[in-house]
Amino acid sequence: MTMNYDLHQHDAVARLFRALAEPARLSLVHCLADGPHRVGELSSHLGLAQSTVSAHLAVLKGAGLVEATPDGRATLYRLATSELDELLHAGERLIDPQGPDQDPRNHHAESGISLDPARLPGGGR
Repeated sequence: MTMNYDLHQHDAVARLFRALAEPARLSLVHCLADGPHRVGELSSHLGLAQSTVSAHLAVLKGAGLVEATPDGRATLYRLATSELDELLHAGERLIDPQGPDQDPRNHHAESGISLDPARLPGGGR
């Protein structure tokens, strides 16, 4: 069986995950999953400075995850695809499939899946 690894595609996926690798950006994506918002609305909802929200939105936009459209003197931001929200929910289920009271390092023991750092490549270092 021959494996075909598309490094260009893997690079694009890595850029996507790098853009999402910041909790504030994940929170922004969750807010935008509910519909389009202006920076001021997002700032108020998340308790972050507008400049911080704008910087995070620029990263998400640069990764192609968020679209911006002028709305009068403001800009309206929305998710570029609904699949992004699905990806985040899948990640949450992977980390916490049983609910918020479960330790993610202990789930799926029967399947061999573990988030225990000692079991990660490199020993979690």
